[in-house]
Amino acid sequence: MIWFVAKRLSAAIAVVAFASAALAQDFPKRPVTMIVPFAAGGTSDVIARTVAEQMGIALGQTIVIENVAGAGGSTALARASRAEPDGYTIAIGNAGTNAATYTIYPKLPFTPESFVPIGMVAKTFGIVALRKDFPAKDLKEFIAYAKANPGKVNLGHAGVGSSNYLICKSFVTAAGIDATLIGYRGAAPALTDAIGGQIDGVCDAAASVSQSINEKLVRGLVVGSTVRLATVADLPTSAEAGLPEFEAQGWNGLFAPKGTPPAVIAKLNAAARTAVETDAVKKRFAELSTVAPDDNEHTPELLQQLVTRDVDKYRKLLADDAKDQK
Repeated sequence: MIWFVAKRLSAAIAVVAFASAALAQDFPKRPVTMIVPFAAGGTSDVIARTVAEQMGIALGQTIVIENVAGAGGSTALARASRAEPDGYTIAIGNAGTNAATYTIYPKLPFTPESFVPIGMVAKTFGIVALRKDFPAKDLKEFIAYAKANPGKVNLGHAGVGSSNYLICKSFVTAAGIDATLIGYRGAAPALTDAIGGQIDGVCDAAASVSQSINEKLVRGLVVGSTVRLATVADLPTSAEAGLPEFEAQGWNGLFAPKGTPPAVIAKLNAAARTAVETDAVKKRFAELSTVAPDDNEHTPELLQQLVTRDVDKYRKLLADDAKDQK
């Protein structure tokens, strides 16, 4: 009897595996939607559009970008978690949307287990930039000014839980300052207000703020990287500026709803890997001070490790934010 049950179970598993492989072979038959958790124009949006174009070519189908802003990316992730797990709806996320958000918003309608990782597509670097007429000229002066005016300096970000918010939190914690952090529905509107002088500065990724720094619309203060970035070569690293504790190196990865067949995940992963290795993506990433994953960093397993690591990391860093949500 046990032998018979085991045989039936093995047969059922084989049928499921065959069905999954057959689905992947035909996938995709129609356009794929990639949900971006922020407004158009921000770092995640720019990276998503750059990668999606080349992924679409690799898959033979268009990948349509859908911007779903709100609640630091959790509105978009809730939408993605409810999607049919067939590979036709995926989402781009980062340490904010897919790790820190579980501490900041503990009552979310989804968990890390609601998603299947597809693979990392980009590594990013955080920058703090100020309005061009801010009185401090370098990091040392800025910290002194902020400490002399507690709570009066304000920095914009893409919403509580976003990667830009994490840049802000890491920065003010490392600097030991009391600054007001102002959330927006994306990085682009925060940068617009910094350019217009409505706020003192922004915490942003190099991908979206470098051009504004070079055009002198805002003034770069520091980059949370161990090496200078080619696109903003005059901007000092945190160590050079005297604040080595400030680290802001992040990632962007693709996720699918739980239950998406492994064979479909494998096909999406292969398309993403092909995309980031194209000359078009490499050129665009270089312009954005963004780096494609190394050869051993493309796997779903590696992205899952990053999520697990960062959930724990930000649970500690954002403990006060969690208390505010209770």
